[in-house]
Amino acid sequence: MNHEAEVTIYDIAAKLNLSIATVSRALRDDPAVKSKTKKRVLEMAESLHYRTNNFARSLRVKNTQTIGVIIPKLNSYFMSSVISGIESITTKESYGLIISQSAESGDNEIRNVKTMFNNRVDGLLVSLAYESENVKHFEPFRRKHIPVIFFDRTFEDSHYLNIQIDNRKAAYKITEHLIQQGCKKIAHITGSLKRDVFSERFMGLKMALKDHKITFNEDHLFSTKNSIDDGAAVAKKILQMKHLPDAVFAAEDDCAVGCLLELKKAGLKIPDDIAIAGFNNDPISTVVEPNLTTINYPGFDMGVIAARTLINSIKDKKTNFQENSIILATELLVRGSSLKSSIHSK
Repeated sequence: MNHEAEVTIYDIAAKLNLSIATVSRALRDDPAVKSKTKKRVLEMAESLHYRTNNFARSLRVKNTQTIGVIIPKLNSYFMSSVISGIESITTKESYGLIISQSAESGDNEIRNVKTMFNNRVDGLLVSLAYESENVKHFEPFRRKHIPVIFFDRTFEDSHYLNIQIDNRKAAYKITEHLIQQGCKKIAHITGSLKRDVFSERFMGLKMALKDHKITFNEDHLFSTKNSIDDGAAVAKKILQMKHLPDAVFAAEDDCAVGCLLELKKAGLKIPDDIAIAGFNNDPISTVVEPNLTTINYPGFDMGVIAARTLINSIKDKKTNFQENSIILATELLVRGSSLKSSIHSK
């Protein structure tokens, strides 16, 4: 099979009878090159299907104008909101993005980190997988002074910046709201408690119960991967219990909705028989009936702040941050899934 030879700046220069230096500067949009010459060079480059050799360029200038993003799952409204926020900044700043997902696997995450490192990204934004035990695999970035920022799912390490919300405070708010609705037997559906985002939400729930002198029943703790199907599976387990909980607080909206729908299918009234609350304020929370009580988690804003902070660090050539954490505000959104009519009819 015959392969067409790769077009180089030498070919463009020969076609236009220009110097290689002039062609190179024109392709970089150097203001020293006349507009008419730039136009000729760009038109010739397009007609010859010229491709910029970014790898060779990166070796010369020691940057790639590329940022790496590693997330746990792509099929998440929250993560897609974060990526949208990241892209709104990187586009303005003329940075490219390489996005990969760990699919909640620690091994996948390690491979993704190596790929990002070998692709010479200028900085890295990461939300950690369920299975990640530590952050040793990010050491090559630290040794090369390449900035790494963790967002949403983070890890306490003085070498890296964390961008997150106060998960404990948010979970406390939502649990206290359920208690105010008369709920005392609150079940909790969580993700892996290895991840701070879920352990902190569980801690917030337990703190609220303790402050109201309510003991948490360990049989009411369910660890899942937080999908709609996982929520439905937990609902089936709840329905088999001799004494049903009077509320369910799920650590993510998808899981809360799956649980709500399954409980409704079994004939239970939401929220009078069992109140339901979620977390994230995904669009699904306002589609389900009754609408889901949840925490508004600003994913887009988190992406904007993460990208802006990382690019500033790249530009300033600083990998040591003055603060170890940036905390974003959240809001409790009370909706029909948790407002018990028996409380409000009094």
